[in-house]
Formats: sequence, C-alpha cells, structure tokens
Amino acid sequence: MAKSFWDALRFGSAILSLILILSNSTLANEVPASETTSNQLLSAQPEDIEEDNDSIAQVTSVSELSDVQPTDWAFGALQSLVERYGCIAGYGDRTYRGNRALNRYEFAAGLNACLERINQLLQTATDKTITEEDVNVVQRLQDEFAAELASVRNQIDSMEARTAQLEASPSFTTTSLFNAEAIIAVSGFGGSDIDDNFILSNRATLNFDTSFFGQDRLRVGIEARNTPDFVDVTGTNMSKLSFVGDNDNDFEISALLYEFNLSPQALVYLAAAGGGFTGFTPSLNAPLSSSSIGAVSNFGIESRIYGLNGGGTGVGFQYLFGRVARLSVGYLSAQANDPDVGIGGDAYGAIAQLTLQPTIDFAAALTYVHAYNISPGAGAGSANAENPFDGAATSVNAYGLETSYRVSRSFNLSGWLGLIDAHAESEPNKGSNATVLTWAVGLAFTDFLGRGGDLLGIIIGQPPKVIDNDISGREDPDTSLHFEAFYRHQITDRLYITPGFFVVTNPEHNSDNGTIYVGTLRTTFLF
Repeated sequence: MAKSFWDALRFGSAILSLILILSNSTLANEVPASETTSNQLLSAQPEDIEEDNDSIAQVTSVSELSDVQPTDWAFGALQSLVERYGCIAGYGDRTYRGNRALNRYEFAAGLNACLERINQLLQTATDKTITEEDVNVVQRLQDEFAAELASVRNQIDSMEARTAQLEASPSFTTTSLFNAEAIIAVSGFGGSDIDDNFILSNRATLNFDTSFFGQDRLRVGIEARNTPDFVDVTGTNMSKLSFVGDNDNDFEISALLYEFNLSPQALVYLAAAGGGFTGFTPSLNAPLSSSSIGAVSNFGIESRIYGLNGGGTGVGFQYLFGRVARLSVGYLSAQANDPDVGIGGDAYGAIAQLTLQPTIDFAAALTYVHAYNISPGAGAGSANAENPFDGAATSVNAYGLETSYRVSRSFNLSGWLGLIDAHAESEPNKGSNATVLTWAVGLAFTDFLGRGGDLLGIIIGQPPKVIDNDISGREDPDTSLHFEAFYRHQITDRLYITPGFFVVTNPEHNSDNGTIYVGTLRTTFLF
C-alpha cells in the first residue's frame, strides 16, 4: 500500500482532531484589542514576556521548542506534526506556548501550512497506488466523524455569515482599529495624622489605531477621568494612585502618536501629545507597569527616571542590534507649541538607554537622562526632592539601572536603581547641587494559583529622597519605604478586578510623620 497515501490519511486524521479541539475551545479566546498598546512589529519590548517574540517561525525539530519536554502528554503528537509533516510553527523565541489560547490569525497560519502539506502528500499518491481498501478506510473515517464534520461545517457557515454581515456594515475605515478601556475604582486612604476617607472615581480611554502601509501606527487617544491626587489630604506625593488624573470627566486628547519602522531594526517614534520615554524605551518592569491592570501605585509602575521627560511632545528612536541589544534615544518637551518658548525652551528631557538581553529570561538596561526645569522627584518623591532649590530653575543628570529576570514561567523579578544629580540654574541658590536616590524591587507571580490571567504583585522600594544638598534644611532626614501588594483577578478576557493597597512609612522621609495607608478596588473593562 502506498506510503504517501497512508501519510496523507494519518495526517488528515490529525488535522481533523486539531480542528475539533480548536473549534470547541481556543478560537473563542482572543487577545483583547485594547490590551495591545502598540504594533508588535514596531516596538516589542524585552520585558513583555507574553508579547515579545510573537512572530511565528517554522521549526524542523521538536527539540527546537524550549518549553516542550519529552514528559509532556502531547509530546508525541507534536513530534509527529513537526518532524514528520513539517506544519507546526513556534514563536520567534523558540517557544511553543502550548498552554496559552490560540487566536484566529495563528490558527489560520498553522492550518494553512498543514493543508498545503496534505495537498503535497496527496499529489504523490497516484491512482495506481490508491486501492479499493484505501477508499474504504477513508469512507469509514468519514462515517465515523460525520457528526463532528457537520458541526465544523455549521460553525464555518455561521462564521461566514457573520463575516458577511460585518463586511456589509458601515465602517469608517478598513485600516483602523478601535479599542478602549474603562476603570471604575473605590479607593481609600488613612493614617494616624490624616482623616480616613473613601472615594469613587473613574477613567475612560478611547484609542483609534491606524496603519497606512502595515509597518506603522497612528494612535489618536481621548480620555476622561476624575481620580484626584491624594497629596491634598495626605500631604505627600508618595500617596498617588497609578491611574491618578482629573479633568472633570471632560474628554480631551490624551495621545497623538505616530511610529513607523525605517527598517526591521529601526523604530521612529513621533509624539504630538501624550508621549513618554517608555513609548520607545523598555522599562523592564512588566507585568507591573500597566496603570490599568498592573501596579495600583504611581511609584510602582516604573523607575522614576522615566518621569523626567519634560512633557508629551517630541521624538524617539530605537535600534536593535540583533537579539541581544537595543539602543533608545529621544527628546520630549513640555511647551513645544508655545511660540515664546519653542521646542528647546523651558521644560524638556532627553534620554539614552542601552538595553541588553543576553537570554530570553534576563534583561538589563543602563539609562541616562538629562532634563531641564523638571522636578528631580518626578512627581513621586518628597517635597525636598520635588523642589530642592526653593523654586530655582533646575537641570538634572540622572543615571539608572533596570533589570528583569524571569525566574520561571510564572514568576518574574524586576528592579531599578536611580541616582539623580540636580543643579540650580537660577536664583535663589544658583549654583547649588543636590543628589536624589530612589530604588525598588518588584515580584510578579503570573497565572497565580494556576488561574490564567491572574497576577499577584509585590513592590518594595524607596521613593525619591534627597540624600545630599548644598542648601541647609532641604536634605531629607529619614527614609520612607513603600510596601505594595495587589491581586489582579481575571473574570473574563476583558474584565479584571484588582484589590490592592500600599503603605508608606515615614512619609516625606521624616520619622515624625505617621504611616500612610492607601487602598483601592479597581475594576477594569477592556473592549
């Protein structure tokens, strides 16, 4: 009996099983569009463990897949499909990710490769090699799987009808995507020196992403929010929530960004509004770095070095040197549209960062930021760190070290150290110098307790503190510590509930101040 025909027959059975499994489970589990913050072809960051290296690459041996072991229950099936039929692909980082959900694009790519292989095998099986017995075997298989095949056909018919309906519906463009998120939170604060209280606040963000030639993205974002800054009642910037911001719930432009690839290695980032250093520079703090589904404190999102950016208008550039290193440089200004100030006047920040990722699991970065008229405390430090020279114009040179280490598939360790040298450029106290120090360590337990999408986060650190100052009385006498814990529970792929709290000891780096407690119950909708 013809070997090629039996190969095709066995292969067809494997594909049928694959279709039945996928049609009943994983096809419905798609990544929400609103969770994708940038075109992955444009700006994949090393710290994005789930999103980095998402390009699909063909493998020729199951041994090339680093997360597939001989003890895995599906190892034999994968080995056959990869090495015998050559139609299963892995990700760019040589992982298979067999426990994650499959989206429709990945399924279509894999199925297409398998169908092409079936055709090749059938073409080699000539009429002379196909016997009556072979035909009978095929007929028995068709009869045995008749119900499943009918179910698949019905699902395909339903999807085709739905697709036709969507294509017939009015659409403003075929090259734009809409995604949004909404946050509703109950938050409270307390301490021995302040009155306890609770608030109800919200944030709604709408994003329109447009691509003009496939390797670019224009983002227009609008946002309404009403979460206050607790500094007015706690007396310190150390009490800010991650989603802080209040514009009386009036929708306004929150982002106007355009990024494109000059080459597969080079990314250009242009920001007319809402730009930030981490738009083109890896912060190495995933998955804690999201203000909507990550840390609940402003301090815990990322190193305060990145807050020295001056404003949301400017340009950035990122270049990849193979898979090991990337260089990020950029400049952002706060008042670029003011004719009396201009792009190079008043508040601005410039960054240069070298990020090294020698292995899939470990990354480290060296960061340098030069800024003018920017608070050295970056909005999260003590009053002395925010204003070390009593109102004088200030220039800063900041130096940062950031690291991220994926200890296992469900545990990531990250941290940062920032040293900021500030210099008074005007009266009063012109020529004076001050030094600000900040650091933090973050622990992220993903898929906590075996629940996909859940995250337990723990952050310990020191908010920006003035450790040395030429001006008497503006050096912080003691040390504040920030302790934070939150648990993000995924209800559905588009709904998260996150209870979290953080404690600040010796607020304002002063032991005379009582400990402050801040808690929140944050509900996040993605659509």
